[in-house]
Amino acid sequence: MTIEIRQLRYAVATADTQSFSRAAKVLNVKQSSLSRRVQALEHRLGVQLFERTKRGTFPTENGKAFLTVARRIVTDVDNLMTTAKNVSYGEEGRLAIGFSSSLMTGNLRFAIGDYIARYPDVQFDGVEGGTEKLLAGLQAHIVDAAITPALMAEPGITKRSLWTERLMVAVPEDHQLNEADAIHWTDLRNEVFVLPTDGIGPTIAKKLASKLSAEGYRANIIAQDTSLESVISTVTVGRYITIVSEASTGVIWPGLKFLEISDNGDPARLDFALYWRRDNDNPALKKFFKLMQERYPVLQGE
Repeated sequence: MTIEIRQLRYAVATADTQSFSRAAKVLNVKQSSLSRRVQALEHRLGVQLFERTKRGTFPTENGKAFLTVARRIVTDVDNLMTTAKNVSYGEEGRLAIGFSSSLMTGNLRFAIGDYIARYPDVQFDGVEGGTEKLLAGLQAHIVDAAITPALMAEPGITKRSLWTERLMVAVPEDHQLNEADAIHWTDLRNEVFVLPTDGIGPTIAKKLASKLSAEGYRANIIAQDTSLESVISTVTVGRYITIVSEASTGVIWPGLKFLEISDNGDPARLDFALYWRRDNDNPALKKFFKLMQERYPVLQGE
């Protein structure tokens, strides 16, 4: 017994509108064509799906049970069609890269720009999030690769070191730290920090806790469930300070200063790495690897 998806769609629309005429208008088809196909479906099934009255068209008990399944099938088919269209948008495939929003003003911005220019037929999808979210996205096959602060690679995940960025303390332009010749971690011990709960915020919080606890102090951190941009805006008000990676300094913020942090005589830095699943054989991802290898020829893998 063959049943057309179109018949199921017509039946579901009839149930939703309680009228053949209204269902036909919703689907932009002729009423006679719609009603004939619903009747043909009833004949094929051997049951009456609708009770036709002067007040409208209503599902029978058998119809209600059938339409519950029919609605699910129609929804699944629509979802499949959407997925197929999304995939076909990129004639040479699709690539999903996860990253922290703060990186989009630095190295990653130029790398992605190069990729899109070089492979215009690949559908590129960017996914923003914190390290834990992005690594979970890798495991769930939501993203093909993730660029995050460097951590130990998880089982089944390959890590490749990329670049390193200076850590900068963002302070209001009238803050006393602006007068210092150099800023060390100990100079930050009495400050109140505001950090985002997502992006590189948790990584910065751990580094602050580590550096200040090593000096015998406890970091005073306020975590905000907002974007890094909102956090920086909070700093401009004058109550708190924050720490960002060098990529964030590419945007000019009136009333704000970015100051380098000295770590044992050298600039404090944060390492970034590329992560992907070992079993990911996406050709679009291989093209991304090639481009990144060209930009960063000394990449080290783990």
